[in-house]
Amino acid sequence: MRFRGTVYRAHHPRWAFSPVSGEGAARYGGRFNPVGVAALYTSLRMPTAWLEAQQAFPFKAQPMTLCAYDVDCDDVLDLTDRNVLNERYVAPDDLACAWEDMASRGLTPPSWDIAKHLPAAGVAGIIVPSFAAGATIDDRNLVFWNWSDVLPHRVTVIDDDHRLPKDDRSWQS
Repeated sequence: MRFRGTVYRAHHPRWAFSPVSGEGAARYGGRFNPVGVAALYTSLRMPTAWLEAQQAFPFKAQPMTLCAYDVDCDDVLDLTDRNVLNERYVAPDDLACAWEDMASRGLTPPSWDIAKHLPAAGVAGIIVPSFAAGATIDDRNLVFWNWSDVLPHRVTVIDDDHRLPKDDRSWQS
């Protein structure tokens, strides 16, 4: 399917100068990307982006940079749709697997298998449920494996007033 719309992402302010890089996901891995594979994790609603970003801080909300992105992207699969899951032979339990625990034990999480096979089949991104604490059925994410600033996989940060920093000089000591 083609996804057109606005998505959101909250991230550490340290990386505000590079809001579409996917570098953090490549460095640390994520539910839908092993270490070394870039991914851009976004949410379909602002509150979901906040929930996702605060998972590591359950008792104290930490400062985050919240960005909105304009998306016009072909080749997106909606894995919240039971029919699409069945067509692609994806089990809901594979999406919800305890990926961090499995990876820490040297096992390959099933969600990483999804991240290997779907991009190889030309899928640019997937819509998935949020598994963040407090998430509801309305909380969904759009994870990109293939994105750029041009069609057919365009994802651009909305920064009309040029408020985001252009580099990381403010973080240097």
